[in-house]
Amino acid sequence: MKDNHVNGTKKGMSMHARRILAYIVLILVTVLCLFWFLLLFINMTRSHSDLNRGFSIVPGTYLFTNIKKLIAMGERLPILTGLWNSLLVAGLSAALCTYFSVMTAYAIHAYDFKLKKFMFTFILMIMMIPTQVTALGFIQLVSNMKLEDSFIPLIVPSIAAPVTFFYMKQYMESSLPLSLIEAARIDGSGEFRTFNSIVLPLMKPAIAVQAIFTFVSSWNNYFTPALILHEPKKRTIPILIAQLRSMDWSNLDTGAVYAMIGLSIFPVIIVYLFLSKHIVQGVAMGSVKG
Repeated sequence: MKDNHVNGTKKGMSMHARRILAYIVLILVTVLCLFWFLLLFINMTRSHSDLNRGFSIVPGTYLFTNIKKLIAMGERLPILTGLWNSLLVAGLSAALCTYFSVMTAYAIHAYDFKLKKFMFTFILMIMMIPTQVTALGFIQLVSNMKLEDSFIPLIVPSIAAPVTFFYMKQYMESSLPLSLIEAARIDGSGEFRTFNSIVLPLMKPAIAVQAIFTFVSSWNNYFTPALILHEPKKRTIPILIAQLRSMDWSNLDTGAVYAMIGLSIFPVIIVYLFLSKHIVQGVAMGSVKG
């Protein structure tokens, strides 16, 4: 009995030590991940001369001054217009991508038809094709349809998202029993009503997760918008940030540059904080097949 008590005490101490070590490692990783964001936001509050003096962890008092200088650069860097353009494209892309991906996954999950397996395999095959491979044909199509300098080519193609579809399909396997759909049909519910009133609410965690991923991907997308958008008033945030490379840095206010980078990150952080409570639940449910 004494040996068992000693062994149990040692085992408990060992588990406690491992837990403390895990917390220490997690805290260090968190600090390393957040440090660069903290440094960015601190630099947003410092003046050009302060930034030239070197590194500091003490915030300055020039935040609103830097933002005013940034807005005053409207002709060269229309930051407010770029923020609105990116928000419009990323928001609509996330909404359309998640809605139609859930609809496609629901069709594969709930209906039986001859080409069901082929369609599922075909959609997964499209996942293997890089965007750069189809870029030339896509640009020619956009040009022939006279849709250059338009947001339509950036928003509408987001409807076809194989990766999002696959995630939604896996999530449905674990959280959407076919008996529930059959019960709704027996009660006289139409297909669109069943989808919008029953399926979508059950898919909220998965929708939130994929909405974040799609929003961030669209927000950070530089390749496709750079090929389509040519007018300064149509450009998105990644294009404006890339324009900084071609500017004369000797006449550029560094504080305004940090303000621009910081403002470009804020919308992504807000979207993440708004939907983050669904991430753990959505990832856990979607990765486990019931």
